[in-house]
Amino acid sequence: MKKKILATLISSVIAVSSLTACGSQGAASASAATTQNEEAAETTQAQAETTDTTEAAAEAETTGDDLLNTIKERGYIIVGTEGTWSPYTYHNDNDELVGFDVEVAKYIADYIGVDIQYSETLWGSMFASLDAGQIDVVINSVSYSDERAEKYDFSEPYNYSQHAFLALKDNDEVNTLEDAKGKTAANDPTSSIGKYAEDNGAILDEVGEAAQAVSEVRNGRADLTFGTTVGFADYLKQHPEDEEVFKVVVTSDPEPNAYIPVVKGNEELVKVINEALAQAREDGTLSALALKYFDLDTTQG
Repeated sequence: MKKKILATLISSVIAVSSLTACGSQGAASASAATTQNEEAAETTQAQAETTDTTEAAAEAETTGDDLLNTIKERGYIIVGTEGTWSPYTYHNDNDELVGFDVEVAKYIADYIGVDIQYSETLWGSMFASLDAGQIDVVINSVSYSDERAEKYDFSEPYNYSQHAFLALKDNDEVNTLEDAKGKTAANDPTSSIGKYAEDNGAILDEVGEAAQAVSEVRNGRADLTFGTTVGFADYLKQHPEDEEVFKVVVTSDPEPNAYIPVVKGNEELVKVINEALAQAREDGTLSALALKYFDLDTTQG
């Protein structure tokens, strides 16, 4: 298209030069016309090149490889995670960020061939950071929901869990999931577990972190807090003195609870994440990480 435009413009320049070749005034007019047409041709060419660049960018967006290419060119992937949710993502005694999800993220970065930068973010603002492009992905045992799927594409699940709630051992009013109806549950309203609590009739005492939720139950400001069997088992492992204080009630069968959301339009990144997860499953890495952090393999469903 660019060549046709340039050819037409050049023909116009020649025609103008021929018609105005007689007399000094005509020669001047021909010169001016030639200059104007040359400038017009240059402008048209620049516009055409800009159009080509825009089309190329649009094509990259259409094929869904833009974010993956950005990550590769940058040399590292930015992963959003809480850093306060043991054993999934937390700080050890040396203040190092560790956990099941932290190591899953590192495996994926190695598979892509880039470094990793963790962005520790409060759960309530995690997806806002993802929407704003401040992080590339969230790796924080994110659950799937139809509502989230309207904005994000999800990887294949890489871990499974059972819902449960923690309550004071001497609280005889909460022994089953049905008992949670009308009771106060200390949970984050923006989390899938908070939604699970509400769906089962609990009234939320809005908290942002697991440690705060346990404190609310201990102090009687909440009747219970929902979580996972793995999360509560890890808490009691780290606080054995609380085994006589709290009880854990399992409320669901095992179900997938860990996906990696990516802003829609980045199919190639989702594809390579799924490839990495498949390899981690096949080479035994996922199972080994689950045993390391949970003392049981929760990756098979």
